[in-house]
Amino acid sequence: MATTIHINLKHQSYLREPEATELGRKIISESIKLIDELGFEAFTFKKLATEIGSTEASVYRYFENKHKLLVYLVSWYWAWLHYTVIFHTQNIEGPRERLARAIEVITKAGEADDPAVVYIDERVLHRVVVAESSKVHHTKEVDAENKAGYFLELKHFCHYLALVVLEINPAYPYPHALMTTTLEAAHQQLFFAQHLPSLTEVKGERYSETIGFLKQMVFAAVDQHLNDR
Repeated sequence: MATTIHINLKHQSYLREPEATELGRKIISESIKLIDELGFEAFTFKKLATEIGSTEASVYRYFENKHKLLVYLVSWYWAWLHYTVIFHTQNIEGPRERLARAIEVITKAGEADDPAVVYIDERVLHRVVVAESSKVHHTKEVDAENKAGYFLELKHFCHYLALVVLEINPAYPYPHALMTTTLEAAHQQLFFAQHLPSLTEVKGERYSETIGFLKQMVFAAVDQHLNDR
């Protein structure tokens, strides 16, 4: 990858862009570690301020509350994963091969830290997303936040993948539904394997099993409709 990348999020989840300052980057870096360690419910700005050697007030200058901080972290993750998938598939001409490779990249996102972003450990962020990302959408404010553009990164990534599906089968009627299901399943199967193992055949962090399941699910759906034409 390139030496550095800059994921620029422009929506109302933050009051001041955290990537623009050293303190902001520290807030992001340490909040990821602390949420991973404590869980989102036990995480507070007071604990974060202690961790970064600053004040609660300084954290509130960047984020109005911890929900909006989580929105930022999850949005950053989707934007970074979108970039990563494009990087790893840009030289693959066939859409079927491109989609298969994208599924691999998505599923193995928690396997290694990306050196292109020095202040975020993507392995830890991936664990946070697996455990906590559903809390970003499952709120009473979801419609208002959607209108404010909080979830554009996920939407853009899903649309990008849906277009690849349509390259394989232009008549497939559910490309976005299939890709959102795939993105969610990549996290849910890992979560179930770790915490509710009777709900899945995937074992622990065997990414190959999740990749196999997702490829079978995606291509069985796309190919079935292709064969029905």
